[in-house]
Amino acid sequence: MDDSSSKPGFFERLVNRIAGESPDTEDDVLQILREAYERQVFDADTLQYLKNILDFSDLEVRDVMITRSQMDVIKIDDTPEKIIAYIVDTAHSRFPVIGEDKDQILGILHAKDLLKYWGRAEQFQLEQILRPAVFVPESKSLNILLKDFREKRNHMAIVVDEYGGISGLVTFEDVIEPIIGDIEDEFDEDDSADNIFAVSAERFRVNAVTEIETVNEFFGTNYSDEDVDTIGGLVIQELGHMPVRGEKITIGKLNFTVARADARRLQTLMVTINKQIN
Repeated sequence: MDDSSSKPGFFERLVNRIAGESPDTEDDVLQILREAYERQVFDADTLQYLKNILDFSDLEVRDVMITRSQMDVIKIDDTPEKIIAYIVDTAHSRFPVIGEDKDQILGILHAKDLLKYWGRAEQFQLEQILRPAVFVPESKSLNILLKDFREKRNHMAIVVDEYGGISGLVTFEDVIEPIIGDIEDEFDEDDSADNIFAVSAERFRVNAVTEIETVNEFFGTNYSDEDVDTIGGLVIQELGHMPVRGEKITIGKLNFTVARADARRLQTLMVTINKQIN
């Protein structure tokens, strides 16, 4: 007989240990946790994690998903050279592969699967290395999706709306970041690395916190740093809003594409030189 339902959960065990009694509401739990923090039972980071876990139970896929317009995808007829360049530019490790448009998801490409074609691009057949795509509804609970990801060792799911259309995608990182904060994968740039990195002779990856003075020296631009100090701040100022991944803007002689951003901050820009401006 399964008596797991009678076993106290994590919060019940924690609260019982701290307060000696079970709370009646979520607000009671939060109050007990705050009191425990004030008594230095745990630190501020732990308190925030515990608050995040409480909030997590109320979240659905639609709350954390990457929207359809922000999806970075690969087309089934793209060449190996184009795919590799796109992987470098976007700094992801997994990509939905589409047919004619984003409503036709053919599978998921893992960037590491391209290694088997190193030096023999003539044998490349994208459809042969695609992984099956997993589809989930917008209303799916993050609690359940996290369990599914762990049990099936999956890291990405395509999100569909109530009519069956593609509305976005969600990754394992998207699911756990509401609890632990921003995380980076194996393709993310090292914050300790150079703020301006040449991806190719014509494309550069630029950390958004790079000072405008540094950008001016590197690219020969003359951007003003009177109102903002960083290149990310300049891009946000020119756009007039917090940008989303994939958004583009040209400022003077440079073209900027947002490569990495979330609701709180702009992190990485891809930069090319506008050849129409001398």
